[in-house]
Amino acid sequence: MKKQSAQILNWTPSGKSVLWLLLSSILVVGSSVHAQLVNSVQNPLQIAVLHWYPANLTTHFQLQLSEICAVTSDGPNIWVAGCVENSQVNKVRASDGTVLGTFSVGRNPFALVFDGANIWSANSMDSTVTKLRASDGARLGTFATGVGPESLAFDGSNIWVANATSNNVTRLRASDGACINPCTFSVGFSPIGVAFDGANIWVANLGDGTVTRLRASDGACVGVCTFNAGDQPHRVVFDGFNIWVADINASVTKLRASDGACVGICNFPVGNVPEDLTYDGANIWVANGGDSTVTRLRASDGACVGVCTFSVGQGPRGIAFDGINIWVANGLDATLSKL
Repeated sequence: MKKQSAQILNWTPSGKSVLWLLLSSILVVGSSVHAQLVNSVQNPLQIAVLHWYPANLTTHFQLQLSEICAVTSDGPNIWVAGCVENSQVNKVRASDGTVLGTFSVGRNPFALVFDGANIWSANSMDSTVTKLRASDGARLGTFATGVGPESLAFDGSNIWVANATSNNVTRLRASDGACINPCTFSVGFSPIGVAFDGANIWVANLGDGTVTRLRASDGACVGVCTFNAGDQPHRVVFDGFNIWVADINASVTKLRASDGACVGICNFPVGNVPEDLTYDGANIWVANGGDSTVTRLRASDGACVGVCTFSVGQGPRGIAFDGINIWVANGLDATLSKL
């Protein structure tokens, strides 16, 4: 056996050539696979859990709310906010869509965000935010904001609130909801979307077709801090390099986060009345409220690759990614779609 093994591993010139050819083939195949993953429209985590095949594209869950308009994930659970005069949120188990609880917040909760331990709700009619402990839904506090809070973002330490009626954003310390002066910063007209890029806060100003960039550490405008972003920018998301802005006039705009520049083609058509968008690690997903669809665009270039339009429930208002699935809050039929 030892002699046979030694013959198999015989390092003759021809043996080296065969071995080198084998290794080269492995490297070529590996490089090809890597290139396919880099250019793929699939998040590697989705591939790992076999969530890349086109079977069972959409599952719907009926909720215990009359109308819904916002959704976020805490990992194992999905949180959904009822809007209009509804003052409640549902906690839904992501694995099977079971409603685990219903919890009271303020009036017209138009936005939700998760801070790693708690769920925050923007209560538009009350001009407040409510903090719920994610583990059990316990209400930990309600805190004043500007007038008409419509969107939320978490920067690792603070909650940022876009106040559509008072044309400003509010910064609250996440640990206790305190305002650490200054905590109110002026932006454009009717700010309705907000996102964090790791260093800056980006605000979508519906009323003047711009986005505003503020330094997260102090809320300052540094250099150029206002950028054009379509006609009616509604929501905004960060993909690691770029800011994507949903314009309710059926398009999304891509801006380079480092300087707000439009590089090459930076405007992409989507469905009718895009209301919200999210990033899954490889793609931008857009909830189109006007035609009850979501659109998937490859983040690297905005391309539609393969199937890129998916039917969901009626009037999708919010969209979120939980690490594996896309979740869509359908406002008009109070359902939650899982893709």
